[in-house]
Amino acid sequence: MLEDERVTAARNNAEWCGIVCGSHGLAGRTDADAWSVPHRSPQWYPDAVTLRPGVDAEALLTRIDAGPGASVKDSFADLDLSGYGFRVLFDAQWIHRPPSAPPVDTPLAPVTTPDGLAAWAAAHGGGELFRPALLADPRVRVLARHDDRGVIIGGAVLNGDGPYGVSNLFTRTDNSRDIWRAVCATVPNAPLVGYETTADLTPALSAGFTTTGPLRVWLHA
Repeated sequence: MLEDERVTAARNNAEWCGIVCGSHGLAGRTDADAWSVPHRSPQWYPDAVTLRPGVDAEALLTRIDAGPGASVKDSFADLDLSGYGFRVLFDAQWIHRPPSAPPVDTPLAPVTTPDGLAAWAAAHGGGELFRPALLADPRVRVLARHDDRGVIIGGAVLNGDGPYGVSNLFTRTDNSRDIWRAVCATVPNAPLVGYETTADLTPALSAGFTTTGPLRVWLHA
């Protein structure tokens, strides 16, 4: 069961990486082993995401520009890329939340215009990473929380069609749990998947997520 949830989460995350790369004009490739892009992905995004356990490391690296700056999301934490010039950038946990009870939190608001996306990206800190093409993709929902003055104080991205992947969650306050709960309230009738590093797990777990297994990101320094 957990293995299936990890495969689902990895595929969803690979889809999101492909969407972001596509918005930057980079075409990816997906097969049973992995999603990959042959040229360097945008900042914070991997050049490959494994989609099953036991992928051959050498074959995977032939699909990407494996020089300095390359990164690989090892979705099942079972690769050893240390012999190819890579080091572990971070370890994390896949997370999952089943459909929830009727929401008691206020859902996040959709971002629907290029100006709105620019304001969201500035609040997030990602700047030019997030391009207007994302708003035209039916698989993507960019979501925001505003304060009483209309200033963006948090947000997240959902991708997929259920389960939805949660990514790029942020808050300008001290409590990200509220944003996690608001994400759950936005799509209460669908399962949610994503991943977090150990340091950032607690707010997600307090919003009803559980861990389903480890992943690892490798970086060619």
